[in-house]
Amino acid sequence: MDYFIPFITAFMLSFAAILVFNPIAAKVGLLDLPNERKCHEGAIPLIGGVSIFFSVLLASSLFIQESQTLNLYLISASLILFIGVLDDRYDLSVRVRLVAQVIVASILIFGAGFYLSSLGDIFYFFEFKLGYVGILVTVIAVIGCINAFNMVDGIDGLAGMLSLVTFSSLALLFYRADNEWFLIPLLFDAAIIAYLFFNLRWPFASLQKIFMGDAGSMLIGLTVVWLLVLGTQSNNVHGLTASSDVIFSPVTALYLIAIPLMDMAAIMYRRVKKGHSPFKPDRDHLHHIFERAGYNRKQTLIRITLLSLLLALFGIAGEFYSVPQWVMFSVFIALFIAYNWALAHVWQIITWLKRND
Repeated sequence: MDYFIPFITAFMLSFAAILVFNPIAAKVGLLDLPNERKCHEGAIPLIGGVSIFFSVLLASSLFIQESQTLNLYLISASLILFIGVLDDRYDLSVRVRLVAQVIVASILIFGAGFYLSSLGDIFYFFEFKLGYVGILVTVIAVIGCINAFNMVDGIDGLAGMLSLVTFSSLALLFYRADNEWFLIPLLFDAAIIAYLFFNLRWPFASLQKIFMGDAGSMLIGLTVVWLLVLGTQSNNVHGLTASSDVIFSPVTALYLIAIPLMDMAAIMYRRVKKGHSPFKPDRDHLHHIFERAGYNRKQTLIRITLLSLLLALFGIAGEFYSVPQWVMFSVFIALFIAYNWALAHVWQIITWLKRND
């Protein structure tokens, strides 16, 4: 198959969907209004996520062979998109969102039959098998990944660019294994690029700005975790095993979502340490710190994206060159500790850098 055709089709469908949904946004109340945490100007349509979903849905029906697993993914994606749209419109409580996320996790586990039964050889002496405890771990992973991409959506283009890094990496890994699931991240890449044209208003400044909203970031997080679980696990709840079905190691998955994952974990740790809810919004994310350090939003976007790309490439290189998983896991833990320490001491670091500039 000429894979350029699915890509350009998803791009065009996403672009067209944005144009169609844009005038509808104001009528149904899907608008993001500025407040004490949101510094944009005017009411911005929250239609990016809906447009991305419909383009991927239509393109997948044209270019991907129908299967039960694909249908279950699309059902779970439809549900999380619906919850995201309701959240964008009515600002749902954390409890409602978590219940919905548990339900979509159940579709992956008990419908598609995949869960995290093994974390691979992350320890030197043995494979870290989870058994049926992996069902609970998978639920936590689904909730974590959805909220990681939701939390990182703080400045123009950031969630889109970070998801491009992740989806492009996943497409490469699935393609390398000659697995047709690589088309899903490829279609998302195309749809997100069309969205970024409007969100960043580049290269056409005349385009009206839109946001992806919680619907978009939650859809991306859910899709990423589905692909990570399908790519790293060879077994399901029905007992079927096939080691050749493992596309990449679980530790590689950590590098593909490193920035959203580490930022969420560090933020939640600091919130709990302060006695706050881990889901309480604040302005202590990585992009906020870059901005307070004097970088504008474009500079912040470029730097964080390059950092995410560097980490993803490092993880892919470890996979391609068969670096022991326990080594890659140790490096990741060291990076997270360094990341958390740097954020906790960011002002001392900035002061030191300026003093030695």
